[in-house]
This record gives sequence, structure tokens and C-alpha cells, in this order.
Amino acid sequence: MGRTSAIPIKSLDNTFSMFCSSYTAAPTTTPFHYNRTLLSLYSHLWLILAVCSDGLCFLLLYNNLYHVFTFFTYMKKTRNHPAALPFLFLSEMWERFGFYLILGIFQLYLTDTSKGGWGMDRATAADIFGTFIAFVYLTPFLGGLIADRKLGYSKSIIIGGILMGIGYIGLSVHHLTIFYLSLALICIGNGFFKPNISTLLGNVYNDERYRSRKDTGYNIFYMGINIGAFICNFFAAFLRNTVGWGAAFIAAGVGMFLGVLIFIIGMKHYRHADVRKPEQEGDMPLSKIFSIVFLPAIAVGIGAWFIPGNIFGSDSTDAFIFACIPILLFFVSLLIKADVKDRKPISALLAIFAVSIVFWAVFKQNGTALTTWAQYYTDREIPAAIEKPAQSLYLAEQVVNKPDSVTAYDDEFRVIRDAAGKPEKVWSKPVYFKNVAQEKMPAEGQSISLYNTELFQSINPFFVITLTPLIVLFFAMLRKRNREPSTPSKIASGLLISAISTLMMVGAVYVCNNGAEKASPWWLVGCYGIITVGELFLSPMGLSLVSKLSPVRITSLMMGGWFLATSIGNKLSGILATLWDTYDNKANYFLVNFLLLGGAAAVIFLMLRWLNRIFKEYVK
Repeated sequence: MGRTSAIPIKSLDNTFSMFCSSYTAAPTTTPFHYNRTLLSLYSHLWLILAVCSDGLCFLLLYNNLYHVFTFFTYMKKTRNHPAALPFLFLSEMWERFGFYLILGIFQLYLTDTSKGGWGMDRATAADIFGTFIAFVYLTPFLGGLIADRKLGYSKSIIIGGILMGIGYIGLSVHHLTIFYLSLALICIGNGFFKPNISTLLGNVYNDERYRSRKDTGYNIFYMGINIGAFICNFFAAFLRNTVGWGAAFIAAGVGMFLGVLIFIIGMKHYRHADVRKPEQEGDMPLSKIFSIVFLPAIAVGIGAWFIPGNIFGSDSTDAFIFACIPILLFFVSLLIKADVKDRKPISALLAIFAVSIVFWAVFKQNGTALTTWAQYYTDREIPAAIEKPAQSLYLAEQVVNKPDSVTAYDDEFRVIRDAAGKPEKVWSKPVYFKNVAQEKMPAEGQSISLYNTELFQSINPFFVITLTPLIVLFFAMLRKRNREPSTPSKIASGLLISAISTLMMVGAVYVCNNGAEKASPWWLVGCYGIITVGELFLSPMGLSLVSKLSPVRITSLMMGGWFLATSIGNKLSGILATLWDTYDNKANYFLVNFLLLGGAAAVIFLMLRWLNRIFKEYVK
């Protein structure tokens, strides 16, 4: 991918070995043995991925200066963690690489009118995006059950990864039927892959030698998710700028297949942990779950699709919302039929599920509304200090300040269409210059370099990587003083913190005069930073709460309830994003998000005493 640097491999290896030795317990005089993969990304830029005796290392090397970006997680001695961890870590990293690469460019691709995209309006793109990520998080409920009872985890992970890889590559074909079939393959594949690789990791750590380090193992594993999510957007930008949309989608597929290959190579380390759970007394048979939950949902959803007109704005939204009704009724019936002992924890979990829907409805707008803000309302001009490196790496989008035949946009950055619905062309400057402040406008005919819009999607995973250790340390300090908040309290705080993040965007709207001028990118950085703290308070705690509070016989079903809540929230994020163009004052759009999150936070704070009482009673 690009020209080969003049830096010799021996020099790279020496630098790498010196770097690794400085981060481990091994003396620098001790030879450092590792198996490394060396990738030349572009001139003078190298990515080294290695599995060494002390753990995992990722090193980005630019002109032999390894301190530009480094990330290193290690295990002091190989016996501290199972040998399966590096393989599961890298498999998940590459899977998330592909998935988040797709999410980062999804709306951009659907709305693009000049470089081979679909040219859809924003509302349609947001609706498709919301429906897609809704099903992505609904299928793991089903995929987890099938793996538990029938297929086993390893087989499910391989099948899921292959289906996702085919789906990613299928998106590179500019054909509407293939496009939707590819999305379906991704949703089904994710259902088989996502829940089962996490379960397999947990099973590996059930060995008595590693049980005490399970939380640390999951923390390392979670880093894999966010490293993949962080680096993927740089690949997407590079490939978009040099080749086109199709190359970016193919890269996502290649990443997924690489993850599957790594998983297969490491099979010997976790084959023993791939143990199916036999149906036990009190478990609901798989056939019954299908007959009373999924079949009614499918039937109702198909019926809702063909309702004349649109009740909730689109056929897909009608189908999804109505399909959720039988599933929601099923969970209500679980509560009603539960005995006195189980009713309290189930009711507490259902309350948590309800408020988490609101969180995901706002959080997942990063791929829609916040992408729109980054694309049209944010000053994306690259500072002169890093312009040349960005250009040499093809991570800069070039725009020229001169008239040309371009797509016509109105003052709200909506594409102007003719009577046939096709985008109109006008003789004008590129749309980026529509709201550039006069003092920042380049001279006529001069070009400027811009950050690719999708690069803003790397801010959230960057903050997850950097803030997670700080938050873990913060709670550890509180625990030592016996002042650590309960899990429900952390979730309530996460909602409140997330609500504050939307006020950053309200401020951005006012500072840039409702988009009359471009806003500083630091507003988006601040918004992502704050909501990431909210995410770290809420998301990991939610799954933890489900595992702790669920009655043993229905733990899988309640885990499914958490995924269902996430799925509904994701769909609502798409519905909210379809309303973007209906708000003349964009501050009101973000204020609605603030009221949603603030209201959810208020509700859970009002329930906090009741939730904490149940938590103390049932969690030992």
C-alpha cells in the first residue's frame, strides 16, 4: 500500500526491540524474541504488530521516531494470562476494524453525489443507518442462543466472520439489491460473531490459573475493539482519497478475513473452552423462543411494512417498531409470571433497559447528525504544521477555491434536486466554502487541505483508550475509601454526563451563528470526550448488572434484553437524525437530545434508592 521506505528492516527491528524492552521487565541486555508483522503503510511510515513473550505490541513508526504514537499492553509472564488472549484480541481488533470503518463512511457514501456514492438525501441515509445498526445489535441475541445450544462458539465465530467479510466486500458493488443483501449478511454475521467471541474469552478465563485475572483480560480485549475502531478511519481516508469508496469497503472485508484467519490459527488455545451449554431444567427451549418471540415479531414486522402510508416516517421504521412489540410483551410477561423472589431483579433490569435506550439513541448519532456537523459545519482545514505529512500519507482532502460544476446545496446544506429527484449542478465553488469565514477564505484559485470527515470518528475510540485506565483508577481509589458508587449509581451518572455533552454542541451552534460560519473542531472533540466518559460509566456497567442481577435460568434471555434495548436505541438514533433538516436552529436539535438524556437521568436518579436496595439484596 504505497512506496517502500528506505529504512531497512534491521533498523526497524532494532528500534522495535529497544522500545519493547523499555516497557517490560526484561533487562535491555536480554535478547527480545517476538514474531512480528511489518506493514509499510507509506513512505517512512511503518506499522508493526507483534506477539512477543511478554504480550502484545502495536507500534506506529514514522521516520524512526516511535514516540509519535504507541500502544502497548503486556503480560509480565505468559502464565499470567492464557495463550488464547493474543489471538482473540487480534481477531476482535480486525473485526471491529472492518465494522467501524463501514460506520465511519456509511452516511458519507449514501449521500455522496459526486464521487460514486448513492446520492440519497440525509433523511433516507439516516433511516437506513439507524435500521442497519439496530439489526446489528438485535441479531447477537439469536446468534448467542444458537451457539449456546447448537453450533458451538468457534464454528459460530468463523461463520459470522466469513459472512461479515463477504458483506463488507459486497458493499463495494454499486448495485442496490447487492447493497441491501450485503447489509443483511453483515447483520447476520455479527449476530454469530459478536456475542460468542466474548463468551469464548470468558470460558478461557474460567481456568483456575486465570480466573482472578478475568477482568484484566477483558480490559485488554476491550482495547482491541477500540484500537480497531481508531485505526480504521485512517485507512478509510487513505483509500477514499487515493482509490475510491469501493477500495475502503474491500479493506473492511480484508480486515475481517484477517481476523478470521488469526482466530483459526489460534484454535488450539481455546478449543477446550468451546463447550456448548446443554438445555437445563427451567431453560426455555430454543424452539419455544422462536415460536413465541421471533416468529410473531417477523410476522408483525412484515405486516407493518405493507401498511399504507408511513406511521413513523418510513416503511423500515414502521416494520421495526411493530416487530419490537411482541418481543417487549414477552419481557413484560417474564416479569408478570416471575415468582416473588425473581420479580424484583427483573423489574430493576427492565428499568435499566428502558433508560439505556435513550443513551444509545443519542450516542449513536455519531454516524449521522455529528457526521453531518463535521462535514458541513466544522472547520476541517489542516494546520500548516501537519499539512505536508497528512498530504504525503494521503490523509488530506483537497478543495480548490474556484468555481466549477458542482452539486447545488441550499443554505441548510441540503442537496437541491430537480423534478425527477436528481441532484442539480451549478457553476459555483465547492460546498465547503459556503460558510468559511471571510478572514479564513483562501485566495481565488488556491487549494487547501482538509481532514477527511470520517477521521472525526476516531476521536471516541481514542478517548476510550486513554480515559479507561483513568476511570478504572478513579473507581479503585474510591473503593479503597469505601466510597465507590453502586453500579446503578454509575449508570445514572453516565446518563447525566452524556447529557452535558450535548450542551457542547449547543454552544458550538451559537458560536458559529447557527452554521453561518464554521465552528472549531474542538467543539466536536469536547463533545466526544464528555460522552465517552458517560459511555464508560454506563456501557460496561450495563452488561455487568445483567450478569449480576439476572435469575440464573433466564440470564441468556436478559442478556438478549440488553441487546434489544441497544437495538431499539440505535433505531431511534436514526429516527432522530432524520429530523435534522427540519430544525432551522440546530441548537434546538441538540437541546432535544439534552432533554432526552437529562430526562432519562432524572428518572433513574428518582429510582436510585429502589435500584440500590435491590442491588444490595441480590448481588453478593
